[in-house]
Amino acid sequence: MSYFEIVMLVCFGASWPISLTKTVRTKNPVGKSVMFMYLVLIGYMSGALNKIYGHWDNVFWLYIFNGTMVATDIILTHYYISKNKKI
Repeated sequence: MSYFEIVMLVCFGASWPISLTKTVRTKNPVGKSVMFMYLVLIGYMSGALNKIYGHWDNVFWLYIFNGTMVATDIILTHYYISKNKKI
């Protein structure tokens, strides 16, 4: 288990609840880069797959947790973009 990998995932993961809260609170995802969020999600998925097929350890769950938060932010961003276009 790599402690540096854990620190990296915890630090990156700390930003997603803030981003999700902002999206839900403002209901306006202007300024968010959906492409960036998809790239981050692909990175988390790749890390999780590496843990499954390569070097399994419990850090896998940090990749899943962070990926879930990013996926939720992507879904909310698409939802609010489409909702705001109708107004």
